[in-house]
Amino acid sequence: MMKRFLLFFALCLGTGRFAQAQNDSLLIRSIYEKALESHVAYNYLEYLSNRIGGRLSGSPQAAAAVEYMRAVMDTLPFDTVYLQPVMVPHWVRGDKEEARALSSYRGSISLRVCALGNSVGTGEGGISAPVVEVHSFDELKALGRKKVEGKIVFFNVPMKQHHIETFSAYGEAVRYRVSGASEAAKLGAVAVVVRSMGTALDDEPHTGALRYEQGVPAIPAVAISTRGAEQLSALLRQDPSTRLFIETHCRMLPDVLSYNVIGEVWGERRDTVIAVGGHLDAWDNGDGAHDDGAGCVQSVEAVRILRQLGVKPRYTWRVVLFMNEENGLRGGIEYARMVRERGEHHLLALESDAGGFSPRGFSFDMTPEHFRRIQNYLKNMLEPYGLHIFRLGGSGADISPLKGSATILAGLRPDSQRYFDYHHTAIDTFDKINRRELALGAAAMASLIYLANQGMLH
Repeated sequence: MMKRFLLFFALCLGTGRFAQAQNDSLLIRSIYEKALESHVAYNYLEYLSNRIGGRLSGSPQAAAAVEYMRAVMDTLPFDTVYLQPVMVPHWVRGDKEEARALSSYRGSISLRVCALGNSVGTGEGGISAPVVEVHSFDELKALGRKKVEGKIVFFNVPMKQHHIETFSAYGEAVRYRVSGASEAAKLGAVAVVVRSMGTALDDEPHTGALRYEQGVPAIPAVAISTRGAEQLSALLRQDPSTRLFIETHCRMLPDVLSYNVIGEVWGERRDTVIAVGGHLDAWDNGDGAHDDGAGCVQSVEAVRILRQLGVKPRYTWRVVLFMNEENGLRGGIEYARMVRERGEHHLLALESDAGGFSPRGFSFDMTPEHFRRIQNYLKNMLEPYGLHIFRLGGSGADISPLKGSATILAGLRPDSQRYFDYHHTAIDTFDKINRRELALGAAAMASLIYLANQGMLH
């Protein structure tokens, strides 16, 4: 590794960039030292997770999180901290989530489920109907209305285990959660059950948002745990006449006012921005420690460390804690609208929304030519810190509306193997956070911000 790094510096010398590369290397080392010695981000996350908890948009907990993070940022060396108003959906889970399989052979079997976000509820008394199991939308359509009408559709589509990067498996399976209810309703289904988006075989149902298609009846939708999905599938093979009873009391209330929390450090070029952030909202069934409290505190910590090291901002550094990524993306959309209205340009927008695990690198949404130009420099500067993934394609949901207003959109890529054990579940809690892993993520983000600030990502 050292020989390779010296060779890299020698190449830089030939192009007149040796001194810059040497300074960058020393500063990045200082970033990592500061981050690993600090408990600041870990303490912020402990409060968000254990004292406030699930922060679903429109909830009192979301409002408390906004006030807490604004107060935190007011104590740090930002030039200004402010709230950006945004109207957000207000979905509530209700006080009952119950499911039972009813078999003439096995009797009544309780199943662990949770309502999908934005779902309508069954109302008092619930819904009882025969179950039809499918493994794809094509299989559902092949059954036709005659075999689906009046039934509960069970989408039993596991996340495929052969992927090394688990987000690839998630991307393949999540469409059944997002669109399954409307696709089933087109054929007359009365409700849907979706196998949870998780890689582990366990009893934890995973929530997550669905989208109802306009003009299609909205039917109740729940997620079943992966072990429960296996149990229900086995029961249907044994007894195809098995019925399912579901009762949920979730509902959508009128939109409410919430806020993105924004802190700025002003640079020499005020209208050019380097932004970093995560989403402050989180599902109500857990603490939202990994999704995405970790990303929020890492973003604040990244800028705090750069300020502590005395790095001079050439551009405006902006931390944005977005509201409503989980079931609407209203915060990201409203932020992009503000950016366009102000006529600002983002040199870099970086998001952390893949958990607080050990960082492995970054994904980039930019032109292929630009990516090739900076790829080797990034690799040589950051690989000594365990960052080896530098991938073209992908960034973050909240910053995606900035396309056209940003030169580079980027996403922090932590190790993904454990993320979907906790994602959108009741066990996404603070005790699953490792302080050093969280700090390493903040250091990786600070390093990328620093390199952008120094003009090394142009």
